[in-house]
Amino acid sequence: MGKTTVTDPFRPETPAGAYDAFLPEALTRAATQPEWTPADGPLPSLYLSHGAPPLFDDAVWIRELFDWAQSMPKPKAIVIVSAHWEDAPLLLSAPAAQTPLVYDFGGFHPRYYQMRYGTPDASRLTARITAMMPDSEPLYQHPSRGLDHGAWVPLMAMYPLADIPVLQMSMPTHDPGRLLALGRRLAPLRAEGVLVVGSGFTTHGLRFATPEMLFEGVVPSWSSDFDAWTADSLARSDVDELAAYATRAPGMPYAHPTPDHFLPIFITLGAAENPERPARTVIEGYMSGFSKRSFEIA
Repeated sequence: MGKTTVTDPFRPETPAGAYDAFLPEALTRAATQPEWTPADGPLPSLYLSHGAPPLFDDAVWIRELFDWAQSMPKPKAIVIVSAHWEDAPLLLSAPAAQTPLVYDFGGFHPRYYQMRYGTPDASRLTARITAMMPDSEPLYQHPSRGLDHGAWVPLMAMYPLADIPVLQMSMPTHDPGRLLALGRRLAPLRAEGVLVVGSGFTTHGLRFATPEMLFEGVVPSWSSDFDAWTADSLARSDVDELAAYATRAPGMPYAHPTPDHFLPIFITLGAAENPERPARTVIEGYMSGFSKRSFEIA
């Protein structure tokens, strides 16, 4: 087991203090980010480990996400499938500007429930995605649901200006094959400057978390073994192996006692031009024992 020194994620000395310190420079840089044009070609599809409120107290992780976003042209819009919205039939979040966020977590400092991410109207993206869906996959518009923390927490680090239209799509199934197909339907958006994101957590065995993990940064073998298997499968472009994670991956079922945080990876792979192309890991390491592995694929 590995070990790093961390602070209590539930009781930071200054809640979101690292994010507050990050913002002034980040807002200046973000304001000069070049916007996507057709000459840039399709944007990559992303899978990110999204964290939770403790991300706002992790200066390194915030910077990793921001630098990742800055390495790409600024997208015209973003569509994101988060582990925290499992719903069928397929749904899109409310597109109106300033739609309230979903604070789907508990036990944290009140500061995190006061954070805002008021993105612009996303009605044009709603219409575009709706037109892309076949009759066999009907798509509905939720009248009021905003972005949950699987979307707004990482996006606040990546795009702090909150000036990009964002839609969240529900995850309607646990079947990797169906999710790959859904990703393929979204793939044409990448050539239109839309960033397609699957948002989960490479390991997410919260029910097996120990105080040593949460407060001392101990990385259990079930987390490191699953992470290594994921990295190897991605490097070999072995989509079939990834799809068989429940029975083939070491560390199961501890790494994912429920599948929700791993499954968005198949949206990402499906949206890639070639899911068998090796993925490029952008962020790795651990937060309270859970793997932060995040990657992009063209």
